[in-house]
Amino acid sequence: MKMNLETLQNRAAWQNIGVTLPEFDVAQMRAKTEEAPIWVHFGAGNIFRGFVARLQQKLLNEGLAECGIIASDTFDYDIIDKIYKPADELTMLVGLKPDGTTEREIVASIADSVKADSADAEEMAKLHRIFVNPSLQMVSFTITEKGYALRNMAGELFPVVAEDMKNGPAKARHAMSMVAALMHDRYQAGAAPVALVSMDNCSHNGEKLRASVMEIVKAWQANGLVEDGFAAYMDDETRVSFPWSMIDKITPRPAQVVQDALTADGVEDMAPIVTSKNTFIAPFVNAEIPQYLVIEDNFPNGRPALEKAGVYMTTRDTVNDTERMKVTTCLNPLHTALAVYGCLLGYTSIAEEMKDKELKTLVERIGYDEGMPVVTDPGIIKPMDFIAEVLEQRLPNPFIPDMPQRIATDTSQKIAIRFGETIKSYIASDRLDVQQLTFIPLAIAGWLRYLLGIDDKGEKMEVSADPMLETLQSQLAGIEFGRPDTVGGKLRPILSNPAVFASDLVAAGMAEKIEGMFGELIAGPGAVRRTLQAYLG
Repeated sequence: MKMNLETLQNRAAWQNIGVTLPEFDVAQMRAKTEEAPIWVHFGAGNIFRGFVARLQQKLLNEGLAECGIIASDTFDYDIIDKIYKPADELTMLVGLKPDGTTEREIVASIADSVKADSADAEEMAKLHRIFVNPSLQMVSFTITEKGYALRNMAGELFPVVAEDMKNGPAKARHAMSMVAALMHDRYQAGAAPVALVSMDNCSHNGEKLRASVMEIVKAWQANGLVEDGFAAYMDDETRVSFPWSMIDKITPRPAQVVQDALTADGVEDMAPIVTSKNTFIAPFVNAEIPQYLVIEDNFPNGRPALEKAGVYMTTRDTVNDTERMKVTTCLNPLHTALAVYGCLLGYTSIAEEMKDKELKTLVERIGYDEGMPVVTDPGIIKPMDFIAEVLEQRLPNPFIPDMPQRIATDTSQKIAIRFGETIKSYIASDRLDVQQLTFIPLAIAGWLRYLLGIDDKGEKMEVSADPMLETLQSQLAGIEFGRPDTVGGKLRPILSNPAVFASDLVAAGMAEKIEGMFGELIAGPGAVRRTLQAYLG
């Protein structure tokens, strides 16, 4: 049995294998969405399909919404062509419980999927029709932190961005340029209000989205490519808002055990694919059960009743406190520490790492001892309860098939937030001394050790993709495994770079400690384990 609109009619067959089905008329929902779209989402990957789309499904099931979501992607068009279209925009969501059981649901709230490709006139016409419709209430994003970046490590505009700024809206290619171009369409069609909502897992995500889009808009304005009125429209948060949000749900790469179980129950064509952009994705999403979404309630054209789907709708300050709690203390830094050390020690499972005495202690000390002193209680979620759930239930869940190798991807783009924000708080504090930090420096030293591409046995190890990998490894050139004396001052250009750490760690007085730890970590085979034991035993 294939997953598509036709087989969705055979409710008994799906229910017999434990699949929960949508309780609304999918065809009617799609017709209403085409007529008066309210929500378009950029970033068609797992967190969208396994969490965001499920929120709208809950509202549709309960009769609290009539329209679905239109999914789009600015980067990986194979996701649309090879995952969405063959399944008629449906997704199989498989929730993984700690006891080894699963829950299955077909998510049908995605009304359509569109490629945001300026070279594809037909697809762009679809997006144009959506953006000029006054009914559109929100445009949301899960495009990862790097999707907002306009510049490289040296602060230079990426070539594609520089070209976009010269060429104007008609030929936009970068994700931020594409959004600006579509918003220009909306402005010219009457300048109806709308909310642009980043749901990405990074600090101040709404601010990042706004800054990047506005930089494109201002460049076009300066080059005479758009009207002054358009820039004023985009700069007016009573008409175009950029709400902040905090999102949390682990949606790891598709697991073989989940695919096998679906296949055994007669569900066809569930095999993952690798796209031309190297995305590993399947028609199903496997995900943990816990989930959190907190959004600043600033929607100038109205919004879906998201609070009735379990979303916390609140103030910007509360979002900021909740996001800071999670991204800089209670989850993400722990993930990064486990990722780099897990790779060095040969682990392929986060859950297995949580059985490792030293690694478990490391993340406990980073979270409880060094992170919690600078966490503000957001009031809606208790930090101690949140981190306890992470450490005691979520990370040790053996049925969440998450890998340190996946989490280690793009670490250079994440480390400023995951450790840098806490470091900045210590630097700014009157009661805390940044030089007393031990376990965050140990995590940073571990990341630099990981970049050498040599595991703790002294054998060559593949390093996960990272846009700064070549630059960082060139700065580490000359450091020899087994020879701490070759370190010298070679780490300092990296440690002093605020683009990497959000602060100058040399000026903060942290470099010597990190250099010492790094030297211990490269001392020879087994040095990583010995170093962890020395600090955590």
